[in-house]
Amino acid sequence: MFDFETTVAEIELKVRKLKKENELLRAEMEKTNGQCQELQRQNEQLNILINNLKEENNNLKLGNTLTRKGDSVEIRLKLNQLIRRIDKSLELINKSE
Repeated sequence: MFDFETTVAEIELKVRKLKKENELLRAEMEKTNGQCQELQRQNEQLNILINNLKEENNNLKLGNTLTRKGDSVEIRLKLNQLIRRIDKSLELINKSE
């Protein structure tokens, strides 16, 4: 009978240890999930910043092109590119509505 009681006590001890370990792992998982969400938010912000900087760079290039004289062909090409981008953007907006 003593062996049975000892075995039950050992099992109870192991169950308590496993429960405690499970709680610690859950807490760590929640912390990790929070960090992951924060990194995703930062990634989205950086992507927006990159896109804004690319757009600003294109605008500066266009401005530089417009200030040069005698580059009317290049100016027309740049303007046509911008018009195509605007048309694509409007098309996407119209599709989403």
